[in-house]
Amino acid sequence: MIPFYDPQRTYEDNYALGPFGAFRASSPFVRAEQPRSRFLGQPVTRPFGIPAGPLLNAAFCAAAFGHGFDVNVYKTVRTRAHRAYPFPNTLAVHVDGALTMERAARPVTADSDFRHVESITNSFGVPSRDPDEWQPDMAKAVQSAGSGQVLVGSFQGTRSDGHSADRMAAYVADHVRAATLVAETGAKVLELNLSCPNEGASNLLCFDTPTVVKIVEAIRNAIGDMPLVLKLAYFAEDPPLAKLVAATSSLVDGYAAVNTIPATLVGADGGQALPGKGREVGGVCGAAIAWAGLEMTERLATLRDRGNRDFAIVGIGGVRTEHDYATLRHAGADAVMSATGAMFDPLLGVRIHGVAEASRPA
Repeated sequence: MIPFYDPQRTYEDNYALGPFGAFRASSPFVRAEQPRSRFLGQPVTRPFGIPAGPLLNAAFCAAAFGHGFDVNVYKTVRTRAHRAYPFPNTLAVHVDGALTMERAARPVTADSDFRHVESITNSFGVPSRDPDEWQPDMAKAVQSAGSGQVLVGSFQGTRSDGHSADRMAAYVADHVRAATLVAETGAKVLELNLSCPNEGASNLLCFDTPTVVKIVEAIRNAIGDMPLVLKLAYFAEDPPLAKLVAATSSLVDGYAAVNTIPATLVGADGGQALPGKGREVGGVCGAAIAWAGLEMTERLATLRDRGNRDFAIVGIGGVRTEHDYATLRHAGADAVMSATGAMFDPLLGVRIHGVAEASRPA
């Protein structure tokens, strides 16, 4: 099936000409029921959708809603324009079985052979239009949601130059500005993306709990009681995850995990697969990281239960089938999302509507 984001086209071509494949055609999906679930206060027919990444603009979001994906995330935006990394941005990843952390410590082969692809890498650099462009477009995406559907606005801050204290203050302020701009579009739920390469500890902001707390406190003061979700990477150990949840669960409404598993990507000749300095390592998503999405859902659910906390969990990672969806729901996910699976199987949302909701109560 033709993917709705074409990995053999540039990011700019996809933005201007996409979506492709089934998303360009009328959907066979016919809504046959009223919303019976809720996600962060919003009625949803099925708590299933597409996470931040492949839905580049309102045209992609509208197509996703039209094809039975009910909880969709507009691709992460910034407070100023930011260019995408050079083409190619997406390659097929060839790994036998799960991409565990041990396996990810060794080079992984990636190329442009997308036949029978189950896992991919993405290397975009979190591109963003200027707010003057993405704000009205995101507002249009919000309006494209039908009954029982919701648009989530994803955002992140960008570091500034200057002395350390001033730089941190500016970094926090930039997150607040981004959150405020997203809220102005009418998005019902905000998502703070902490899982793409930022300037936090170990290159991922989600691992830097003190900085996350500063940012989230400032955002909460600016947006009031609007639902706010934190997008997380995979945590290799329990104590850092427990520390983050303990420090932020009173400030946020949910956690989404996982984004990708980082790995060194090489071509058939053993050379760097993605061209350019700093692109030796790329995030891998798809079937190879399904284990990580399930494990993080289970661990977050345990922290929620043990701490008698009330936060939503969005399960992401390797979701390709109705069984994958049901598995994450049973593990404690309040919503489930699919990026790679949905990209290469745009009718997945239609099939998920046939899954009986018998796991986590609405």
